[in-house]
Amino acid sequence: EADLVEGGGGSVQAGGSLRLSCTASGIDLGNVDMGWYRHSPDQKCELVSSISPGGSPYYADSVKGRFLLSKDHAKSTMFLEMNNLRREDTGVYFCAMDDLIVPPAGSDCLVVVRFFQHWGQGTQIYVSS
Repeated sequence: EADLVEGGGGSVQAGGSLRLSCTASGIDLGNVDMGWYRHSPDQKCELVSSISPGGSPYYADSVKGRFLLSKDHAKSTMFLEMNNLRREDTGVYFCAMDDLIVPPAGSDCLVVVRFFQHWGQGTQIYVSS
């Protein structure tokens, strides 16, 4: 059962920005790996960004320099700031918290995230040209 609550999805024109949120009730964000997966329309699941306690954020090459992962411990919320959005950023974004993995090729993100201890139902991003 999904226990993370995502927000901030929607439609935006290319070049625009969106900020996703992922709220985790009762979870200490300082003690858990967390990140964002993206399931694209061509059925690819990608680990977009993640961070481990005390570590530096990881970004996929496709989003490096445009996306920024952050967290607010007081609000138990993780954010993904997405700037200069491109059409290829379109997809369903899932947040997850656990020992995250790079998904195997051909994976369905909704299947991947269900293996984690904490995950969200996903939020849709659509970027138009």
